[in-house]
Amino acid sequence: MTEQCKDSGVVCRCGWVVEGDALYEKYHDGEWGVPVHDDRKHFEFLILEGAQAGLSWLTILRRREGYRKAFAQFDAAVVASYGEKEIAALLADEGIIRNRLKVQSAVRNAKHFLQVQEEFGSFDTYIWGFVGGRTMQNARRSIREVPASTKESKALSVDLKKRGFSFVGETVMYAHMQAMGLVNDHTVDCFRYKDLAGL
Repeated sequence: MTEQCKDSGVVCRCGWVVEGDALYEKYHDGEWGVPVHDDRKHFEFLILEGAQAGLSWLTILRRREGYRKAFAQFDAAVVASYGEKEIAALLADEGIIRNRLKVQSAVRNAKHFLQVQEEFGSFDTYIWGFVGGRTMQNARRSIREVPASTKESKALSVDLKKRGFSFVGETVMYAHMQAMGLVNDHTVDCFRYKDLAGL
């Protein structure tokens, strides 16, 4: 891919991006891997990544606005208050993945999310503690070098599960760490790598 980009003059992106899909390219170029310190954004991605299990990220990305509406603009306090009536409404909502376990998990996770905020002051403080408070800079040459999980994502997953969270396996949490910029996993030939590595 590197040589192809050099020769053709096209924009180089990570190999997982669906080239030509404007939504995917916009997400990769503007969001993925950018350090996030906003609790609402962390909660959003906990919901979205939990919903992704067994599906493609593009499937979820295309329903992102549906999730935003269904889950109160990703306000954890509101979602934590959802009861059976609200859950039934979510399961009838065609704008999201209507999987009962995933929907129930999102509501339950919202309650635990609030508990983490209360204990640490913010979810952001809690999660960044697993990488020492700063982005882990990797230098992957291709997506084949990117692991499904790491010792940091495993530690995060184990701790979240102890706190009662679900759909937070080590692979899901590594995806969260990548998306939220806790790690820089843009491949070195990607035009975003240098920007986010501070080079």
